[in-house]
Amino acid sequence: MTEDFYDVLGVSRDADEDEIQQAYREKASEYHPDVSDDPNAEEKFKKAKKAKEVLTDEEKRQAYDQMGHERFEQAEKRGGFDGAGGAGGGARGNPFGGGGGGGFGDIFEQFFGGGAGGGNRNRPRQGQDLRTSLQLDLEEAFEGVEREFSVTRPTRCDDCDGAGHPPDADAETCPNCDGQGQVTQVQQTPLGRVQQTSACRRCGGEGTLYSETCSTCGGDGQVREESTLSVDIPAGIRDGQSLRMEREGAPGPNGGPNGDLLIEVSVADHPDFDREGDDLHHQYPISFPQATFGDTVEVSTLDGTVEMDVPAGTQSGETFRLKDKGMPRLRRRGRGDLYVQVQVVTPDSLNAEQREALEQFAEAGGEEVDVNEGFFERIKSSF
Repeated sequence: MTEDFYDVLGVSRDADEDEIQQAYREKASEYHPDVSDDPNAEEKFKKAKKAKEVLTDEEKRQAYDQMGHERFEQAEKRGGFDGAGGAGGGARGNPFGGGGGGGFGDIFEQFFGGGAGGGNRNRPRQGQDLRTSLQLDLEEAFEGVEREFSVTRPTRCDDCDGAGHPPDADAETCPNCDGQGQVTQVQQTPLGRVQQTSACRRCGGEGTLYSETCSTCGGDGQVREESTLSVDIPAGIRDGQSLRMEREGAPGPNGGPNGDLLIEVSVADHPDFDREGDDLHHQYPISFPQATFGDTVEVSTLDGTVEMDVPAGTQSGETFRLKDKGMPRLRRRGRGDLYVQVQVVTPDSLNAEQREALEQFAEAGGEEVDVNEGFFERIKSSF
C-alpha cells in the first residue's frame, strides 16, 4: 500500500502551506539522490515531491482529503492532469479541467456526484511555477556566485490589478450559471446516474460578466514583462541541478500568491578539468626523465597550484589522488578529490647531446655494463 502523502512529509492533516513546503525542503535535502547515501533515496525523494505537489494545490488537496489516497491515485490514472495549475481546455486557474469532458474533475464527480471546486472556485490560489536556465563556468560553480539574470514572465496587470476589467466596468450576473460560476449536467455512466459539475464557459467560472475588458491585458489580468533578478549560486552546484526562487513565478488566480521560479543550472565544460560528481580529473604531461628518475611538480587546481611528487619509475597513464582538491560538496562539509593522470611525453626532436645520452641508455638498458659515474645524471640534465 502506498504511503499517505501527509505521512510521507511528516505533517498533520491540518498543516498549512508553509509547513508543507518546509517539510518538503527538509525531506529533499535529506533524500536528494545527489547528496544521500540511502539506496532508496531516489524513490523517497520522488514520493516527497509528489506529496508536496498535491498538498500545496488547494483543489487537489481537497480532492485528496475527500477521496483518500488509493481513490485519488486511481482517479489520477484514469483522468490525469495536463499540468500544474490548470488542465487543458478548462476554465482559467481550474486544475480539475472544468468546461470540457474527461479530466480529473469528471473522475472526482463519478465518485462523489458533485463538483470538485464548489463554492471555493473563486478563492485565491497559488500561481504556476515557471522555469528558466542559467549557465555557469566551472570556476563559478566552484566558488559559488551571485548572478543577475533576466527573465520574461507573466505579472499581474497594474491597470486592472489582475481583475481583467476596468474598475468602473458595469457588472451583471452571468445568466448561464446564475452567478454560481459553474453548471451541472446529469450523465448516465456505467456506475449509474451521476451529476457532473464544471466551470461555466461563458463567465470563465467567475459568475459575473463585465461590460468591457482591460485594454492593457485583454482581460487576462496578466501581462508579460522582462524582469532582472539576482540569485545566489551555492558552491559545488552540479550540472543539471535546479534552484528554486520562491514567489517569483506566475501570479496566482483571484489574487493568490505567486508561484515559484525554478532555475536549471548548466555548468560548461572546462579545458583542463573533467568533473565527476564532486571529484575532478586532470591530465598532466611529464618528461621521460621525470618519469624515470622522479620529480616534484606543480599541478594547477581551481584555487591555485599544489606540489605533487612523481615517484621514480612512474608509468605513463598512472593516476595520483590529491585529497580535498576537488569541488566543494553541496550541502555537506569538505571537498571532493583531484585525480591527476600523468602522461609521459615523447620528444619529437632531440639535440645531439640528448640523442647521445638516450643511445647510451638504450645500449645499457637491462645489461650489466660498466658506465661512467655521472651517466644517469647526464641523461636527466640533458632534457
